[in-house]
Amino acid sequence: MLRQTFKKGERLHSKKLIKYLFAHGNTFFVYPFKVFFVKWPEKRTYPVEVLVSVSKRKIKKAVKRNGIKRLIRESYRKNKEIVWKLPGSDGYTLLISFIYVADDVIEYKEIEKKIILILQRIKKHYEKAVR
Repeated sequence: MLRQTFKKGERLHSKKLIKYLFAHGNTFFVYPFKVFFVKWPEKRTYPVEVLVSVSKRKIKKAVKRNGIKRLIRESYRKNKEIVWKLPGSDGYTLLISFIYVADDVIEYKEIEKKIILILQRIKKHYEKAVR
């Protein structure tokens, strides 16, 4: 079983990689998230790197924005094994961006359900591509 941690190296913070993700990534929408994902052709320290974003325009209070980001990171941390062992994942790193677009705070259970759905959809996309 994969350890359920979320270390700094798993966070997507490189400007170069973020630019690549938004320029070349696939996208889909699962309320309350807009998701971008793409394979980075080089192997990095972790097989998946994640970016979490909550709009200042939608959620005005920083306390609420940070709370939502914590909930998203926590639900990803608990369910990341879904995308960590993709077939043929030896030669690349998967970059994922979760952009929260709702106007209000959603319960943790709902966020976790949506994160699981998103990760399964990404997994299915890359399993289909391998076949």
